Parts: sequence; C-alpha cells; structure tokens
Amino acid sequence: MEESSVSDFPAIRADLLDEYRQDHEKPWIIGYSGGKDSTLVAHLVFEMLLSLPPSQRTRPVHILANDTLVESPLVVQHLATSLEEIKGAASAFGLPVIVQITRPELAQSFWVNLIGRGYPSPNRSFRWCTDRMKIRPTSRYIKNQVDEAGQAILLLGVRRSESAARAATVKRYDTGGRLNKHNDLAGCMVYRPIVELDTDDVWEFLASNEPPWGGSYSKLIRLYRNASGGECPVVTSKDDAPSCGTTSSRFGCWTCTVVTKDRSLEGFVEAGFEEFTPLLDFRDWLVAIRNDKWRREARRRNGRITTTSTGRLIPGPFTLETRVEIMDRLQALEARMGQRLVMDEEVALIQTIWSEDIAKQCQAKTLDVFEINKVT
Repeated sequence: MEESSVSDFPAIRADLLDEYRQDHEKPWIIGYSGGKDSTLVAHLVFEMLLSLPPSQRTRPVHILANDTLVESPLVVQHLATSLEEIKGAASAFGLPVIVQITRPELAQSFWVNLIGRGYPSPNRSFRWCTDRMKIRPTSRYIKNQVDEAGQAILLLGVRRSESAARAATVKRYDTGGRLNKHNDLAGCMVYRPIVELDTDDVWEFLASNEPPWGGSYSKLIRLYRNASGGECPVVTSKDDAPSCGTTSSRFGCWTCTVVTKDRSLEGFVEAGFEEFTPLLDFRDWLVAIRNDKWRREARRRNGRITTTSTGRLIPGPFTLETRVEIMDRLQALEARMGQRLVMDEEVALIQTIWSEDIAKQCQAKTLDVFEINKVT
C-alpha cells in the first residue's frame, strides 16, 4: 500500500485495517507513553478494533507503557488514569487489548544505582539510566511476545517532522515498506502509522475527537500546556536514546539530570503546581554535586583508577558519605511531599550494597596493613 500523505487520516485508518487483517497471528504492541503521538496511535487502533465484528478481532493488541519509578508525579497520574480507562473500555467492548506497564528490575532502579552503588548523576556522556530503566524492561516484554508468537509488530508514534534527528533516524531505517526490522530486537517488526503527520495534525485530531475509550483529551492538552514541552517516548533501542534527556522541554523522570534545566518541571511549577518545587530543588542539587571531586571516589567500583589521554583523573562513584547524605535528603523530601519517592525494597537493597562496600573497604585496609607489615 502507498505511504499515507500528510493529514490523510482515512489512508492511515485503511493502512492499519489492512495490516491487522493480514493472514497471520503476530501480535501488535503499541509503545504507549501517554503523550500525544502514542495516544493518537492507540486511539486509531482502538477505533479500528471497534469497527470490526468480534469474529475478525483475531490478533491481540498490547498497550505497553514503561514506568521508570521516578516519573514526574503528574505524568504518573495521567498515565495510570489513561491506561485504566483503556483497560476498562477494552474489557467492556470485548476487545483483545492487553494493557501492561513495565518497570526496571529492582537492582537496576535509579535509586539503587545512584544511592546504592554511587553512580554519579546521569549526564549526556554517562547516561546510564536510559538502558537500565527504559530499554531493558520494555525489550524484555517484547522479546517474551516474540518467543510466544514467533514474531511481533511494534507500533510507534514516531513522526518524521518531530525533529531533524528523528527524520534522520526514520530515513536510516526505512526500507520503503510498511514494516521494518527492529535494529536490536530479533523477530520484532516496527510499524510507524503516523510517521508523515506533523504536530498540528496530531493536535487538531486530538482536540476535535474524543477518546474511543471514553472521557476527553482536555487533561492531556492541559498537561502539555502546563509542562511547555513533550513526553519522553517509549525507548526500545539506543538509537532512540537521544530522545530521552534532550535539551528540549520534555516531561519524564523528575530526577533527570541529563538536561541542564528541567524546563517541563519548571513549567508545572509556574503553572501553579508549587508543591513540586522541592522536587525541582532536589534535582538541581543532584546536578550540582555531580562533579564535586570531594564527593567522588578515586577508584571505580571495579577497583581501577581511570584517567584521560592527558592524564586527568576520571573520578569513580559517589563516596559512601555522599550516598548516605542523598538518602537522608531523599527521605526528608518524602516527608515534606507526603508521598513515597523510594520503595522499601529499594532501601533494603541499598543498605545491602552499602554493607558489602563497607566490608570490601575494611578488607582492602586490612590487606594494605598486611603488606606494610610484610615490607617492614
């Protein structure tokens, strides 16, 4: 089928229907962030399923979202509400829709890595968070579906006009067909049904249509207006990672230190959500202490000392004292906000890692003393 033209929603709908009716049982997986683009894809797919008689709704559709466990509170609330609405309506209409939220493994959560292991606050040159918190959990779910069905089709709400970088990515991996192989996930085909739409097309559609699962898009529109930005998308490949933590104003993790300024969280505060000011202050503090040499170990966690080609020391993780201070401040922030920001399971694992680190330090000091005594 020919590629759909800009604003040609009838062609997009026809393309979706034609692909869904293909003679195979490969499941669809919609990468859903709760933002405008993935919401539009979910809307069109849900609408298409409703148009079919029950006997033709033969292929399951997974609505797959990712929760990093440190999402902006307003975004978490919006995502949870929209997913519940989709799940409830799908059940009521008897649609083969499966709603799923993926989360990072406990050992790979933001706080376990930052406070437990002392990983420095992420920046553009050491963005350890995206892979552990977004790519791995989402990829694991997709791989499971591929293992069960032999192949799966991932629907993404990416658009060529989003940015020059996005256009280049789409062009690089576009083979000219409807489906393209995923760069990293074997057995996963990628389908971009709205790739040729522009931002005005998306907003015009959402503003003039109600969700097929009920309610309205007024909260979504207001969320964007307050944040003055866009969503961090579902990420299933390191090629997509630059979309997470760019210099543009995107709402995502409230702890994101990859950006210089969290303009989306600032936008929420300026829009009247002053209760989030402490989160903004804490995030800015994490940025400020990252390169404080007195807060970093000389050696990496593997015991090695690393230097640049010019001989400059590349510091290791945060010192144990700094990690304890971050935890104390985080728990004080919890009390001030009146909500949980770190799970009990994370705290327990962090304390276990601290105990292991203290034991290693004691062992190292004992060996040093032994070597000194041996020489003397």
